[in-house]
Amino acid sequence: MQTNILILIGLTLLPFLELRASIPYGIINTDLNWMVVFIVCVLANIVLAPLVYFFIDKVIHLFFFIKPFKKMYHYNIERTQKRIHKYVEKYGEIGVALFIAVPLPGSGVYSGAIAAYILGMSYKDFMKAAVIGVLIAGIIVTTISISGNEAFKFFIKV
Repeated sequence: MQTNILILIGLTLLPFLELRASIPYGIINTDLNWMVVFIVCVLANIVLAPLVYFFIDKVIHLFFFIKPFKKMYHYNIERTQKRIHKYVEKYGEIGVALFIAVPLPGSGVYSGAIAAYILGMSYKDFMKAAVIGVLIAGIIVTTISISGNEAFKFFIKV
């Protein structure tokens, strides 16, 4: 059981997989109850959010000693912020939460943290959006996984 939980956490922490891979894996390939799988994967994904945001916020600045990098970074961030400022004002946290919630490759906590940072969203607002987005994604993926697994069992008598 502990090995299965560690595998779920490991899959959840991988970029581009996150709980979009760990929940189906846990429901289909382990003996764990779907609720345990949901809780483990969602909590691991929520814990990932502040780690990714912190890394982006603090580590990127270590490369500012490279003048061209710093100049390019500030140019791109400011340009992006100006272009999407009106959308951030309009949709704010909900927009980032929905972006994180979409259970497709390329969305999730990693890309949501990058987007929130580029948008200039505060850590507190990002965390609210991340928790909401991860919960929505977890519910969607769990529902699809349970439904798909049961449909599979119905057609193929195991």
